[in-house]
Parts: sequence; C-alpha cells; structure tokens
Amino acid sequence: MTNPLAKLLRVIPPGTHLVIGGTMILGAASYIQISVAGHALSGDPQQAVSELWSLVMTLSLGLFFPIEQELTRVVAARVVRGEGVAPVLRRAAALTVGLLALIGLALALAAGPLADTFFGRDRALVWAFAASLAGMALVYLTRGILAGLGLFDAYGVSLGLDGLLRIVLAGALFLAGSHSALDYALVLAAAPLVAMLATLRTTLRGCRPGPPMPWRELFQNMTMMICGSVLAQVIVNAAVITTALVTVDKSLTFALLSAGVLCRIPLFVFGSLQPTLMTGLSTSATAGDRAGFRRMLLQTCAVIGGLGLLGAVPAVFGGSWLISVFLGAKDILGPMDFFWFSAGTMCYMLAMVLGQALMALGRHRWQMIGWLLGTAVLVAVTVAPGPVATRVEVAYATGSLVTALCMLLALVRGVAQPASGPTNYGKAAASALENA
Repeated sequence: MTNPLAKLLRVIPPGTHLVIGGTMILGAASYIQISVAGHALSGDPQQAVSELWSLVMTLSLGLFFPIEQELTRVVAARVVRGEGVAPVLRRAAALTVGLLALIGLALALAAGPLADTFFGRDRALVWAFAASLAGMALVYLTRGILAGLGLFDAYGVSLGLDGLLRIVLAGALFLAGSHSALDYALVLAAAPLVAMLATLRTTLRGCRPGPPMPWRELFQNMTMMICGSVLAQVIVNAAVITTALVTVDKSLTFALLSAGVLCRIPLFVFGSLQPTLMTGLSTSATAGDRAGFRRMLLQTCAVIGGLGLLGAVPAVFGGSWLISVFLGAKDILGPMDFFWFSAGTMCYMLAMVLGQALMALGRHRWQMIGWLLGTAVLVAVTVAPGPVATRVEVAYATGSLVTALCMLLALVRGVAQPASGPTNYGKAAASALENA
C-alpha cells in the first residue's frame, strides 16, 4: 500500500483509528458550523461570528493546546517509567484554572473595546468568547492525559462527541429559525464542555497515584510551548483577524475565513495524528529508540505531503464555487487565493510535525524560535504594499514556510546547547537528534 491513506494508517499506533474518526467529525463540524452561520446570519452578526471563531481558535489552541501536548509528553514518559500520573493531572488542572482566571479578568477589563472592535458592539459575545475558551481549556486538559496514557478510544470519543454536538446544536438553531450571533457563539462553549464531562471518568480512572510532580517539571518548557503555540495560531488565523481590522468589507472577511477553512481540510486530518505522534515520539525519545523516532518522523512528513496535494487540487480549481455553495460566502476569490492558502497549509503542517519532534527531544526553545521567525516574516509581508487579501494570503504561506525551514535546520544540524527537557531522557533525545 503506497497511497497516502495507507501510509497514514501505518504511521499511527494500533487501536487509534477512533482518533481519526473523531477528528473527521470535529473537522466536519467546523465546516458545518460556519456554513450554517453563513446562511442564517448576514452583515454584522455574520462577521462577528466569523471573527469570534477565529479568536477562539487562536487563543484556545495557542494557550491550552500546549498544555495538552506537554501533558501527553510528560504522562507518556511516566508510563514508560512505570509511574502514576495523578500528580500530573492535579498540577495541570491548577495551571489551567489559573490561566482561565487571568483571561476572565482581562476580558472583563477590555470587554468594551473588544466588543467594539470584533463583535459589532455586542458585549454578550465577549462572555460567549470567555465561555468558549473555558470549554476548550478543560477538554484539552483531559485529552492530554488520555493521549499520554494511550487511551485513544476515549480520546476519539471526546473528539467525535465534541464535533457531533456542534453539528446538532448548530443545525437545531438553524431549524428553529435563530438569527442570533450569540446563539451560534455559545455552541463553541457547550460542545467541548460536554465532551470533557463524558470522558472525565475514564481520565480519572487512569490517573493512579504516583511520585510528586514539582512545578518545575511542568513549567520548565510550558512558557516556550505557549509562546510557540500562540505564534503558530497567529500565523494560521492572521488572515481573517488582520482583514477585519483593516477593512470594512464584511463579505471579504467571511470569504477569507471560508477559504482558509476549506484549504485547512488536510490540517483537520493531520489533527488525528497529533496525539499519537507526540506519544510515539516522546516514547521513542525516552526509550532511546533512534530508528523508531526517525522512521515515524519521516513517514509522517511523507503523509503530510500527500495530504497537502490531495487538498490543494480541489481547493485551487473549485474553491470559489465550494465556499459559495456550501459556506454561503460571496464569489469574490480566485484560484491564486486558494493556492496561497493551500501552500501555507502544507508548510504549516510540516512545521507542526517538526515542532513536535523538537519538543519530544527536549528542544522546546528551537520550536519557539521557528514560530517567532515565521511570525516576523508574516508581519513583514502583511504590512507590504498591495491588496489586503493577497498580502494576508502570501503572509500565511511564507510565514509557514520559514517556520518549517528553521525547524528542519534545527533537527538536521542538531543544537549545540543542552536539551531543555528532563534529564532522564536528555541523552536519548540528543542521540535521536543527531540521527533524525
């Protein structure tokens, strides 16, 4: 079997196919949410929901997905050593709640300007935004534990239930004739919260007592991971947010959101690989399995290349028609708009994989540097002269490309400085880095 799907199925560990199914449902839910909102709303409410969706994705993935990734790495390493992970859950829960409290305070202080800038002066959407971040934060917390423990069936159920609820709730609002931006915004809060509650018992059952976890073990890489993740989300969501800030053309903002979502279909598929990939890379690095580490990394990059090409062809040649019919966007974008989005998505996925490899090896600083350089390029291209749509699209592609190249250089050449990860896998990580 040489096709991309067959390679994908060989890369993931056995028993994790529910993760793919759950990710497919969650990815489809994103399209259905935007499609339903695009047909049910218009004008300011439509733009407010599109901007809220982009902001939720930017901040939740930027701030809380790193917690999931680090939990996966730490828990997987503890499992290899035969240690319980209950102390890890307690520390991570305290960190998550603390971050949510700080975000709530910041939103309370900036509710007025935030509502005026992004939400059509509707302050209720600010609190829907806060509730969405809370739901996403809590579900990422439980998914990090589940992935680290290898409980991928429950992980897949969490993803699938999250996506299914988004579809059902958005569809119910549409059938009920709702034209309220707040109603559609609250779907983003309710779905992940219910998914978290549904898998909470399984999460707690897998957390047996273990040796204490010092705060340093969780925090030593978290700052760099959050910085890198926030920058990554800035790169992938900057097109919509920047356009909303510099233009009053609501149709263009929604069209760019729709085009970006369409061209990120391969990214949703890749999402099914992320928990198993981090678990596999972390386990290989901890155990000193250099050949397994390199093989998993190379196979995943090959699969991403295939996924990127499969997603780019229909997007470039039929994207304008697709977003007009299925997402309710105006037909104002051309093939080159979709080309830049597709190219950016492929480079972005490669950067995500290479960044995870660096983190599994304890090289968190270098994945952050890669995203920092990519963001700098994105900003430089965005402020250059030219049509706003072209600038934000090319910025996404070039920023992602620069990030991937920087990370690849760090993996190929190695890093002279000592690894920033725990000492118990530092030597294995260094050896794997030299041979990756």
